[in-house]
Amino acid sequence: MGLIDSTMNNVRPPDGRAMSAARTRLDSLLKPPGSLGRLEDIAVKLAGIHGSVGGSVRKKTILVMCGDNGVTEEKVSSFPSEISTLVAEMMLRGMSGVSVLARHAGAELVVVDLGLYGDVTRGGIVDRKIRRGTSNMTKGPAMARDEAVRAIEIGIEETNGAIDAGADILGTGEIGIGNTTTSSAVLYALTGWNIDEIVGRGAGLTDDGLRHKKDVIRRALELNRPDPADSVDVLAKVGGFDIAGLAGCYLAAAARRRPIVIDGFIAGAAAVAAVKMHPGARDFMFTSHASAEPGVAVISRILGLEPILALDMRLGEGTGAALVFQVIEGAVKIINEMGTFKDIGM
Repeated sequence: MGLIDSTMNNVRPPDGRAMSAARTRLDSLLKPPGSLGRLEDIAVKLAGIHGSVGGSVRKKTILVMCGDNGVTEEKVSSFPSEISTLVAEMMLRGMSGVSVLARHAGAELVVVDLGLYGDVTRGGIVDRKIRRGTSNMTKGPAMARDEAVRAIEIGIEETNGAIDAGADILGTGEIGIGNTTTSSAVLYALTGWNIDEIVGRGAGLTDDGLRHKKDVIRRALELNRPDPADSVDVLAKVGGFDIAGLAGCYLAAAARRRPIVIDGFIAGAAAVAAVKMHPGARDFMFTSHASAEPGVAVISRILGLEPILALDMRLGEGTGAALVFQVIEGAVKIINEMGTFKDIGM
C-alpha cells in the first residue's frame, strides 16, 4: 500500500459527541445563544476535529509549496517565471507578504521547493525538487503520473513532519508564476464548471490576456483529456507541483486530525482535488478568505465552506491563512475562557 492510500485509510469522521458537548458549552456562556455567530461554529468544528471541547492552537504552521509551470511559455502571466525563486528567497528573508503576516500571527513558515526553475540559495528552504518546472500542458501532460504521485506524497510527508514537530493548526500557501492558470485548469477539469466563473486575471491580466488564458486552458484540456474522476490524472495532466503538494497536505491533516486552513484560489483548487480523493478531508478544512479571484466562490460552493474573511485579497502565499489563524484562536479562547451563567449564580 502506498503512502497516499495509507493516509486516506486513516481519515475518520469528526467526533459528533464532542461537537454536541461544545455546542452545549457555548450555549452556557455569558451571552445570548448563538450571538458569537461563526466563532461558535468554528469552536464546534474544532471540537469534532480534536475529539474534545476546547483544545489548543498554540503552534501554527504554514506550509508553502513552490513550483514553476511550463504553461508560462504561453504568456498567461504578467510576470516571468524567474520571479518565483526570488519570492521564495524574500519569503525566507522574512520580507514577503506571508512572512510579515505569519510573524504577526506567531506562525512558522515551512517553504518547500518541489519544482522551481531556479535554486533558492538562502538557508531554510526545504529542497524536495522533483524537477525544474512542469512541462507546457498545451503540448502534453504537465507531468508524468508518478511525478504527480510524488508531489502529493511530499505534501503528506511535510505535513506529517510539521505535526510531529508540534503543529496544532496548519495553513496552506504556494509560490509559482502561472499557477492561477494551472489551478483554473484543475478546477475546470474536476468540475466542468462554467470556465468564465473559474478563470480570473491572476496577477493583473488585461481583457485580451484573460481571453487568451481561457483559450490556453481549453486547449490543454482538449489535448490531455484528464479524467475528472481521478484527481491524480487531473493534477498530472494540467496541474502543478505546488497544487499536487497541497492536495497531500490536506489528506495528511485529515488523517492526523489537525485543522488546516485553505488560503485562496490555488490552495482551494488543491482542496477540491483532495476532497475528490477522499471526501472526509473536507471536515478538517477551513476556508480563509473570499479572494478577488472569481474561482474562489466556485470552490466555496463545491466544498460547502464559507470563507471567514472578505478582504479582496489575491496575493496567495498563505497570507489569508495567517490572518485567519487569529480568528480561529479567538474561537478557542472563547470556549475555553469565557464565563458561564453558572459562574454568576444563574
